[in-house]
Amino acid sequence: MSNNQDNLDTTLSDAKAANGGLLTKNNHISATNTSAVEVAKTSSTKDIVLWLLAIIVLIGATLVNQYLPGYWQPANEVWIRISIIVALFVFALVCLALTHQGRAFKTLLKDAAVELRRVTWPSKDETFQYTWQVIVVIAIVGFFIWLLDNFFNWFVGLFIG
Repeated sequence: MSNNQDNLDTTLSDAKAANGGLLTKNNHISATNTSAVEVAKTSSTKDIVLWLLAIIVLIGATLVNQYLPGYWQPANEVWIRISIIVALFVFALVCLALTHQGRAFKTLLKDAAVELRRVTWPSKDETFQYTWQVIVVIAIVGFFIWLLDNFFNWFVGLFIG
């Protein structure tokens, strides 16, 4: 038994070395060593500049359709305005992705992907069974609300006439 455990430990350490240390002994996979909250709480002047630039670009994207055709003749075509708006939106997203909060969001998405791999999804039969249970409960609650509505209509009708 001890020999098998030693072989497993050796195999695990070899796998760690081959995969760059992503695997650990308790099979916990982590995207990064720092948490998303720690990364998001840090700030710098670069972050402030990028946030301001992204906000200005997004405001500009909302004004392109109204004002740009008056100043630039090719912007009278719809597809050119749409492509400019999309380009400004993508530029704003890139600016936000370069901030600490953007890095924290990427870390959060990586951690969410790891958690989604761990989810045990219901089978087709379980999904069918739960769906019918939900439909029956909705019908019962709907009938009860209908009864209450009729009762209150009758009750209020006694006073109003």
